[in-house]
Amino acid sequence: MKAQIFGLLIAALATPAFAGGNHAGGHGEAMPVGEPGKKASATQTIQVTMKETDDGKMIFTPSTFKVRKGQTVRFAIKNAGELDHEFVLDQEDKIMEHKAVMEKFPDMEHDDPNAIRLAAGESGEIIWKFTNDGTFKIACLVPGHYDAGMHGDVTVAKK
Repeated sequence: MKAQIFGLLIAALATPAFAGGNHAGGHGEAMPVGEPGKKASATQTIQVTMKETDDGKMIFTPSTFKVRKGQTVRFAIKNAGELDHEFVLDQEDKIMEHKAVMEKFPDMEHDDPNAIRLAAGESGEIIWKFTNDGTFKIACLVPGHYDAGMHGDVTVAKK
């Protein structure tokens, strides 16, 4: 029985949805939300704080962003909370797919250019080039955090 479960898990991890590591594209590959950027090309730095509030909510500050198509942005992210949090940037449908997987595998490791997980007090960054216009999502996909309010929108305007 254990061998069958292990085999199913390995088969699931080998499917295209998981092969790239983030359900949307592999490392360094273009995704609908854009592609990893070069720090030297960043034209804007957006400071983002992740934390819990006294009333039980979990938030990004700010939680909405407006950028231009073609722009490279440096997200400087700080976890000012007491729990681990993630900053994941993607299409809404991909965020919801990833959220469902995280609920089943809460300790899943990530190594995706569009996401970062930070322990309490840690800081990190994501450098991102927005290659398409539209509305995209940011979210914390640690189980329960999205539902507690930890998500927002990135609007990418045509030049």
